[in-house]
Amino acid sequence: MFEKERFIEDCRAALRESNAQAAIRELVKEAVSDPAQVVRALGEPKRSGVETIYKADDLTILNLCWGPRMVFKPHDHRMWAVIGIYGGREENFFFRRADKGLTRHGMKELNTKDVAPLGESIIHAVTNPLDQITAAIHVYGGDFFSTPRSEWNPQTFEEAPYDVKATMAAFEEANERLGVTAPRH
Repeated sequence: MFEKERFIEDCRAALRESNAQAAIRELVKEAVSDPAQVVRALGEPKRSGVETIYKADDLTILNLCWGPRMVFKPHDHRMWAVIGIYGGREENFFFRRADKGLTRHGMKELNTKDVAPLGESIIHAVTNPLDQITAAIHVYGGDFFSTPRSEWNPQTFEEAPYDVKATMAAFEEANERLGVTAPRH
């Protein structure tokens, strides 16, 4: 059974393993093997967005919900990651740096119960091809929010510093398409 606090503790303990990413991959795999339990613990995804479950210098855990048909530009993380889908589908398009911008280098589709590790140098773009929210647990081997990262223009592949405000605006645009408003605090 997935319990948020226990999952955080287990991920913290996994950081002490010789291959922390592999250990966390197993934890995420176990978590998303029963999507209903994840939904029970985190709530039914009704909005697109990024919910921080845990954040520290060496570990970030997110509940990330892609809006229907949401397309997100190429970006990097500069730390390893593990993604586990607990509802929907995510298409990852991978890129490599080129003399000018990026060149496309493969694709991987993730469906409910799928888990994928991403290396710290991976550059990818993400699409939710469905007419429903795609929900996933994302675990990062560092502070996802304070690590400088890059993003690329999807047409020109010109590199720029990662723009958090533009990212949040993309999630809000997806929520407008869903017809849901921002939660009240």
